[in-house]
Amino acid sequence: MTGLVFRPIVDGDVETVVDLWKHAGLTRPHNDPHNDIAFARQSPSTEILVGEAGDRIVASVMVGHDGHRGTVYYVSVDPDCRGSGYGRDVMNAAEDWLIARGVWKLNLLIREDNTQVRGFYESIGYLHEPRTAMARWLDPAKRGDR
Repeated sequence: MTGLVFRPIVDGDVETVVDLWKHAGLTRPHNDPHNDIAFARQSPSTEILVGEAGDRIVASVMVGHDGHRGTVYYVSVDPDCRGSGYGRDVMNAAEDWLIARGVWKLNLLIREDNTQVRGFYESIGYLHEPRTAMARWLDPAKRGDR
């Protein structure tokens, strides 16, 4: 037991969570984390959970479902706290959130070159399922084809 306490994000946490995501290397130029947080908070089928050690946010996860399967995004642990078991705690919190809503499977996408995190997920029971992930930008400004 690591002692992390999880709760839903509140307005006063947003900047701290954005800083955590940046420090953990999760942000990308094409995704504004402030927009991602605001968008997620509008949906009843999505939650951003923050993990606190004492009074400090050291972990977070965006978890949601489409009515069929769950997905996690922005799984983060403060790099200064890695190796403490917080990653497992984050995933347990996300899984518990989904289970409480009757979701029976969690899909997880990781970048192909992120071999370290793949090993972590395998160590806590996640399996590689061969799939082809395809995507299309719906925002014309990002799509570049018009």
